[in-house]
Amino acid sequence: MPRSVWRRAVVGKGLIAFLLLPGGSTAQSPEAVRDELLGHFEVSMSKFIALARAMPAETYTWSPGGGVMEVGHVYMHVARYNYLYPSQSMGFGLPAGVELDEMESVRDRDRVIRALEDSRDWVLESVRAMDAGEVGRQTRLYGRDVENWAVLVQLVSHMNEHLGQSIAYARMNDVVPPWSR
Repeated sequence: MPRSVWRRAVVGKGLIAFLLLPGGSTAQSPEAVRDELLGHFEVSMSKFIALARAMPAETYTWSPGGGVMEVGHVYMHVARYNYLYPSQSMGFGLPAGVELDEMESVRDRDRVIRALEDSRDWVLESVRAMDAGEVGRQTRLYGRDVENWAVLVQLVSHMNEHLGQSIAYARMNDVVPPWSR
């Protein structure tokens, strides 16, 4: 087994053990695991949306250098993957009008903020509607077999990676993240 696959398996198993067996004794319900992951998702998305609102419209086409994502591209990339992970790996149908192939080209500030809000609302509604047994159902993510909870971990991890990137972009443009004021 390649080292990176082994590391993901060990980390993933450790995370689910942490989520399911707090204190090493009492298992949490699948709903509690789902809700804990959604709580992390919701906090991170609230920061993303607050930062998107704080950034002036003219910064949405700003990039720190050639070949590096622009501010608006990063935001739309996150919105796109909010739809992509649950639709492709968890089988949720996309809302009418969502065109994944077109999303990352949008730079209009109002449309970007709306896309972030809509993708957040869709994830929260879709995942909260899951039956308890679905949280542990097997699926595929990046060519490997995982359970649905792992897709939610990936969703939050992906978003937080780009939240850090977006905070750096904001500070490079003299914008202080709203929660840091």
